[in-house]
Amino acid sequence: MSAKNRTVSGALGGFLGFVGMSVVAGVLVTAAVTPALAVSGMAATNTINVFETLPEYLSIDQLAQKSNIWASTNSEDPVGSRVLLASFYQQNRVEVAFDQISDYAKNAAIYGEDPRYYEHGGIDLQGTSRAVIGMVAPGVGSGGGGSSITQQYVKNVLVQKCEELPDETERMDCYTEATIPSVDRKLKEMRLAIGVEKNYDKDEILRGYLNIAGYGGTVYGIEAAANYYFNTTAANLTLPQAASLIATVNNPVRYQLDRPDSETNGAANGYANNKERRDYILGEMLEYKSITQEEHDAAVASAIEPTITAPSTGCQTAGANAYFCDYVTKILLNNETFGEDAEARLAAFRQGGYDVYTTIDLELQAAAVATIAENVPQTYPGWDVGGVVTSVQVGTGRVLTMAQNKEYSQDPSLATSGTKYTGINYNTDQTYGGSAGFQPGSTYKVFTLAQWLNEGHSLNERVDSRRKANWGTFQDSCLGPQTFGGFNPRNDANEAGANYSALQSTLGSINTGFIGMAKELDLCGIRKTAEAFGVHRANGDVLEQGASAVLGTNEIAPLSMAVAFAGIANNGETHSEIAIDKIIGSDGVELPIPESKVTQSVEPEVAAGMTYAMQRVMTDGTAGQSNRNTFPKVPMIGKTGTTDASQDTWMSGATSKVATVAGVVKVSGTARSQRNTYFSGLQAATARHRMWPDVMSVANAKYGGDDFAEPTNAAVQGVQVTVPDLRGQSMASAQSTLEAAGFDFTDGGVVDSELPAGTVARTDPAGGASVSRGTRVTVTSSNGTGVVIPEVVNQTKDAARATLTAAPYGFNVAEREQDVSDANQVGKVIAVEPGAGSAAKPGDTVTIVIGKLAASAAPANNGRGNGNNNNGG
Repeated sequence: MSAKNRTVSGALGGFLGFVGMSVVAGVLVTAAVTPALAVSGMAATNTINVFETLPEYLSIDQLAQKSNIWASTNSEDPVGSRVLLASFYQQNRVEVAFDQISDYAKNAAIYGEDPRYYEHGGIDLQGTSRAVIGMVAPGVGSGGGGSSITQQYVKNVLVQKCEELPDETERMDCYTEATIPSVDRKLKEMRLAIGVEKNYDKDEILRGYLNIAGYGGTVYGIEAAANYYFNTTAANLTLPQAASLIATVNNPVRYQLDRPDSETNGAANGYANNKERRDYILGEMLEYKSITQEEHDAAVASAIEPTITAPSTGCQTAGANAYFCDYVTKILLNNETFGEDAEARLAAFRQGGYDVYTTIDLELQAAAVATIAENVPQTYPGWDVGGVVTSVQVGTGRVLTMAQNKEYSQDPSLATSGTKYTGINYNTDQTYGGSAGFQPGSTYKVFTLAQWLNEGHSLNERVDSRRKANWGTFQDSCLGPQTFGGFNPRNDANEAGANYSALQSTLGSINTGFIGMAKELDLCGIRKTAEAFGVHRANGDVLEQGASAVLGTNEIAPLSMAVAFAGIANNGETHSEIAIDKIIGSDGVELPIPESKVTQSVEPEVAAGMTYAMQRVMTDGTAGQSNRNTFPKVPMIGKTGTTDASQDTWMSGATSKVATVAGVVKVSGTARSQRNTYFSGLQAATARHRMWPDVMSVANAKYGGDDFAEPTNAAVQGVQVTVPDLRGQSMASAQSTLEAAGFDFTDGGVVDSELPAGTVARTDPAGGASVSRGTRVTVTSSNGTGVVIPEVVNQTKDAARATLTAAPYGFNVAEREQDVSDANQVGKVIAVEPGAGSAAKPGDTVTIVIGKLAASAAPANNGRGNGNNNNGG
């Protein structure tokens, strides 16, 4: 049987509400509190005056509700394919409509708390009289209770407003004012109750009351209470369940259903307390004919049998997705879209009833979690080891994976250095729950490569990449020329690196090659190019831009590097990271969310040059192991990184669809060489080449990948320049000329030459050849002892021999015949070896080639010969 409709006496209440806070209402209120006034000595006229000066309007704002963070299995339909990651609340509440609440619960509230609810205009005079007497003269009246449902609703609304105050002192003062047992508070509550009845109908007030009431602990509202205590919904509550929940509202501590053996006011056994109050309510429901005798008897006979179903709350319930969940909460707390300061954002999140739909790809995330678990232990003796994987969608910035080798915990007693627990997200910036970052090592070299191409250099251009203790002065447009004393980096495999091209340095990750490149660039320009790709230090400091920074010494979050590699793969257009696809408020309205910032980090032609080189890193360079282990095959770019003493190792790369960074790092404490460390028999330094392929294989199968843009000839070959003719110049002059023209000078030693001793005898490539800028030119100098072989072609054999043996030549002459068809060449020199103009020393052998008439050109003997002619033989 449903609740009663409003009666004639209820109409009087409505009339009073319509009249407002008139003297008539004041008189009725005075009548209600007259017994109390008699005790307190307060004049009735004073009561009327006080009542009329009180505010009558109560704004009923949105109730605090729990917020949910969701993953979606379909980004096109996040709501329809959602999977709950975690819920957050200050008050566990899910607000429901009137028709989503069981009639049993509605009637239990009415007949257990306010049987005349549909008859009065907001104030139950009989109940209020008892309550006020109890306030001012305990023991005189029955005291306690007495407030109508509307008055209780008003009290709860006032308390709810207190809960929303961020300042604790203000919140407690507000709470005291809203709950203090005084006549003044009761008068205010009554006046506001009449105002509420004037603005809202009875069903709406009852719905609000059931949604706002506390049901013990952090459980608020009938829906959350049904979920928590009985694993059901408010709509499906049975009669005894509904009566038990309404019993709890009367005294949440005494009648709380998740404390079967609680002791309150000397009364043990919480279930017994609840049953006593529940059965009273059932009796009232029977008396007012809301239920039948049979329903009543069956309900009273039933035991108190809650099914406690604790709601998930906080990121610790998100399991393997906890760190991504934590990252999302930090976005909600840090982004001004959600409030003017952190306190306001936290309150909005924990009370606003948001449904937050995130970008995480659960399939890729599962692969990331599994491969980390397989390849990196949670703890290792003497080493605080970290394993990380994070992925970003190319062209959108959507974060697809975020995993690490630890279990999420914010408990400081668990989350200590070296344990398997931590609340620090290794993938993100400090502001977003992360660490101070990690050195990315040689993966950072891609930004020097970008600046190299930006400034017009080519991949095949060479630089002086020899190891040296003094690299001299570097150009820096921000800080001025910089010299770094004692800076003497070596190459990973101790390569000599005399004259590497930019491409060779990229393929082999040659440190001295990149320092040589940086020597020809603007250090500030390299830093700004990195920043254009979204790279920044994880602790918020500005990127360092010294020569060592070229090799990856800035501490950067892995997520930042994943964003940068996604930008490289996206024709140089970088999309900043986003983790939220959609937020829907409790009212069903979609809220604004942080948007990805789009930056054209480098021009597409530069990006094409970068991706050409970085594809070669996968096929012919240091990332070959990752390339070989990734299936299916699609075009991929990559770059490896290893920091000093191989304490951090990285594999960063991308397709045209997904970018992933995988690494094994030292989180804190003592460094450890990963090349000398083994996880389950496998070298720690190679774990990156097992993790990255595991994730990218799933990504390639799901997202595919397109070809990268072809690089321009200028990016690969560069502008062709002519090697100058240096013969006869001093070696110092030759070196200066070559280096000024952008070539690399190499001393090729001393050779015999007719040129003055110490001057340039020849070059390789020779003067006049077209080559790429930066090409190594080997220069040989003359010993001054040589002569030039003279031209003797077309001379007779005897004349040539005389010329070559005479002073100043003094050569030994050898002869060799060669058939000719021209009779004029018979008996004459047709070639000299070495050729005329070549340098030689007196006493060297020079061969002259003498023409001889070919057999086919000799006259016939008409068959009269002696048979010794060899023509045609």
